[in-house]
Amino acid sequence: MLSFRGDAHKFYEKLKKSKRKDPNFTSNRELSEIREIQSFYLDIETVVLQDIYYKMIKEKSGTGIIPIFVSAGPWLLFIFSKQLQSILFKNGSYLWLLFVLAYLITLVFSVILHFHEKAWAALHIGIIQDILKDRKEKKEKG
Repeated sequence: MLSFRGDAHKFYEKLKKSKRKDPNFTSNRELSEIREIQSFYLDIETVVLQDIYYKMIKEKSGTGIIPIFVSAGPWLLFIFSKQLQSILFKNGSYLWLLFVLAYLITLVFSVILHFHEKAWAALHIGIIQDILKDRKEKKEKG
């Protein structure tokens, strides 16, 4: 059935369905991957983990390059529009259709990649923040 709900709700439905078979979710690939990332970061000393945290924040902010590419592309094409029109619409050619399809495919792929990268960066940042917070609380308690 087609659902317009987000990926978070789809994941929830998947977990709900698999809970009957595996109450600890040990066979769930997505959760196993998160546990693996957590385990990796837990083995790193705090000073280095803070540096990794800052790098992840930079990476999350750096994914803005893709939207710049998406928005700058039409302006670049606009600059060369006269030359482009003479090539694309030459003698009733359908070359323009191929050009538009290639641009739209690139646009869609870039936007998906942008949000995918931001989501992964957010995941790593969240895990690292939790680990650093836990370590700080343990240090304060003694």
